[in-house]
Amino acid sequence: MNPHNKSTEELKEIASQVRRDIVRMVHAVNSGHPGGSLGCTDFLVSLYFRVMYHNPEFNMNGNGEDLFFLSNGHISPVWYSVLARAGYFDVAELATFRKINSRLQGHPATEEGLPGIRVASGSLGQGLSVALGAAQAKKLNNDPNLVYVLMGDGELEEGQVWEAAMYAAHHKMDNLIATVDNNGQQIDGSTEEVMSLGNLRAKFEAFGWLVLEANGNDFDSIVPALEKAKAETGKGKPVMILMNTEMGFGVDYMMGSHKWHGVAPNDEQLEIALQQLAVKQASDY
Repeated sequence: MNPHNKSTEELKEIASQVRRDIVRMVHAVNSGHPGGSLGCTDFLVSLYFRVMYHNPEFNMNGNGEDLFFLSNGHISPVWYSVLARAGYFDVAELATFRKINSRLQGHPATEEGLPGIRVASGSLGQGLSVALGAAQAKKLNNDPNLVYVLMGDGELEEGQVWEAAMYAAHHKMDNLIATVDNNGQQIDGSTEEVMSLGNLRAKFEAFGWLVLEANGNDFDSIVPALEKAKAETGKGKPVMILMNTEMGFGVDYMMGSHKWHGVAPNDEQLEIALQQLAVKQASDY
C-alpha cells in the first residue's frame, strides 16, 4: 500500500523540494509558519516516503493502514507539501495555501475534505489525546497498524499532554509512536525562557514510556530512530522519539531563531532561500 520506499539520497532531494514549497507558500500570502515547517521537513519526508504504511487513495477511517496526526498544526505548510508530493492531491493546489475557500487552511481542517487530514489541529496540546483514541480504536478493531503523532516542544507546556501521557502508559498503548519536535523555540522565545521543560527523557520514562532520541535534521539518524520505534511497538509501552531539530533548517537566516516561527520571507529573502534550497530538477508548483 505504501508506494514509497525511497533511498536516503532520494529523501534528501524530496526534502529540498518540500522546503522550496514551504517558503514559496508562506511568501505568496505573507503569512504562515516557516520555521517549524522547515525544521520538521526531514521527519515528515522520512515518514511518508520511507517508514509509514499509508494509502494516498485516502480513506477517512484509516482501517488497515498507519495513521499520522499533526498536533502542532501551525506547521501545516510542510504537511501539505508532503501530502501533495506523496500523491494525496495535486501539487498545483499548494498555490491556494491560506487563500479564501482553499482546502489548505492555515491550520489543518476537515470540513474542506482535504485528503490526508483526519482531524482539525492547531489547538495545542490535543494531538496526543486524538492519536491515542485512534490507536485504541485500532486495538479494538484488531488492526495491527500503527498511529504516529508529532507535537511541538512548546506545546508540552499544556497539561493535557501529560494526562494523555499517563493514559498511554496505563493502557499499554504500544501501537503508538509519538514524536516531539525538540527545537527549543516557541512563538515568544526559547522554551527555556518561557517555561523550561526540564529533562524530557526522564519525564516520559517516569510516565512509563520507552524513549528514543534522534537528530531530526539528519536522515541517517531520524530514519533508523523511526525504524527502531516500529520494532519496539507491541511490547507493552507507548514509544516516544525526542527529535532534536533546528527551527528554519535549510535556510541560513531562519535557522535557530524563534523570530521565524510565524513570519513570511519578503521577495529578496525568498530568492536567497530558493538559492540555498537548490534541487537537481525542481518541480515547483
